[in-house]
Amino acid sequence: MKRAVLHHLSRAGLTLALLAGAVLPAHAGAQREEPLANSVRTALSAAIAKSVPPVPVFVDDRRKQSYERWKQGAGERLKKRKPDDLVREEFLRTVWYEATRAGLDPTLVLGLIEVESGFRKYAISVAGARGYMQVMPFWSRAIGDGDAARLFHMQSNLRFGCVILRHYLDIEKGDLFLALGRYNGSRGRAEYPNAVLGARKRWEAAVAEAGPRVVAGVSAGSPGTQ
Repeated sequence: MKRAVLHHLSRAGLTLALLAGAVLPAHAGAQREEPLANSVRTALSAAIAKSVPPVPVFVDDRRKQSYERWKQGAGERLKKRKPDDLVREEFLRTVWYEATRAGLDPTLVLGLIEVESGFRKYAISVAGARGYMQVMPFWSRAIGDGDAARLFHMQSNLRFGCVILRHYLDIEKGDLFLALGRYNGSRGRAEYPNAVLGARKRWEAAVAEAGPRVVAGVSAGSPGTQ
């Protein structure tokens, strides 16, 4: 019953966003649906299914301070995109949590979101990719519960996007250039990886203004697919 109510509410929210003109087109590419080995599918599904509040937990004060500096620096740069303080803080906290959980650099994820959707929650590409990280609906069927509407939910979208990018990094044996190309459906071409890496540098510069460069340090384990 609870799940049905949540499903109804998510679709109602999407309908309101459509009526308000908040669902804007994105100019991202599209991940290609590829066969998944059963073991990989199981690992990815488990990584997606673990639903816990996106609250970073730190092993020491130094790493907590690094997170606060990252949040401050990124937050200043994000103000124009997300002027509401509470919305911006929740978004950055979730980005940090989901990125570090997947073993990714949070500034890389911010760069990818900037290129993919321009930080628009309800962005839809011409290929049908959805949300902040422009996740293709087939992923909700392949490793989720089949409800593509969930891809417009902030944490769900960031969870899918980070897990998928981690999966592509594993496939490409850590080659970020190729993994980014695969994420965008343009593997081997330079335009998309260069755009994301360029955006990442700008976010790193913003964070650097707030203090030393951040090293991810939450005690959330990587979902890993190897």
